[in-house]
Amino acid sequence: MKPQYEGWYMKQQQGDDVFAVIAGRSTEEAYLQIVTPNESHFIPYPLASFRHHEKSLQVGESFFTPAGMNLHVHEPGIDIEGRFQFSNLTPLRYDIMGPFALLPMETKHIVFSMRHRVEGTVTFNGKTHPFHNAVGYMEGDQGHSFPQGYTWLQSVDLPHNASVMLAIATIPLGLIHFTGCIGVVSLDDKEYRFATYLGVHIEQSSETYVAVSQGELQLRVDIPKTRGHRLQAPLQGTMQKPIRESPAVPARFLFKKGEKTLLESEDALTSFEYVKP
Repeated sequence: MKPQYEGWYMKQQQGDDVFAVIAGRSTEEAYLQIVTPNESHFIPYPLASFRHHEKSLQVGESFFTPAGMNLHVHEPGIDIEGRFQFSNLTPLRYDIMGPFALLPMETKHIVFSMRHRVEGTVTFNGKTHPFHNAVGYMEGDQGHSFPQGYTWLQSVDLPHNASVMLAIATIPLGLIHFTGCIGVVSLDDKEYRFATYLGVHIEQSSETYVAVSQGELQLRVDIPKTRGHRLQAPLQGTMQKPIRESPAVPARFLFKKGEKTLLESEDALTSFEYVKP
């Protein structure tokens, strides 16, 4: 069996403030990664400090569940105390991987909640960040490596209680490679899904523009070029692949069904990763 990793991504957003946490483990260590509009941090832990129960993770003294998280981080240069409660989660109707969940993919994705309510406070290196009636997003990954090249974006603060997640990646499967896509627009309590297994057409995917269509559905995202903050991503089960994430990009979204525009808006705090193949 190839070396494995797993991790959860939890994004909290209040006004112009974003506090995102990635909790997980590789074959060598457990870790937390903290991402804000201004900085990012990778915090390693002994692998023995990691626990994964059916619906919860523990890394060091910090605990994570789909209902919230408790953060207790006291390491050189990093001091974090916080507690968040999640409610009104928006899970998907079925696995975002669809039939690909049954295949030996190098990484598999799960969306826990497209949008939910966040209540809580975190004190990060002496500065307190309140999140009251805030919004959140939660997803996870597991496997042995992130794709060689991919585009990932996520926005959770759009009109009509909308949230968007889209991922386009170079996928190895046995002796072949193909470009795959998974994505969801959650809008007015409806789920609009884009996926390779549903016949999505990837019109363009670059570091400044993404366009996909599927039947009558069309999604366009304009993204200003940005460098982002350094994060560590899995490569053969270890967190050795440097990538960059921008957690506060003023991306513009246009979502249409046929000639009808269902969503046209900008979110100044869109999360975005682009790794060139």
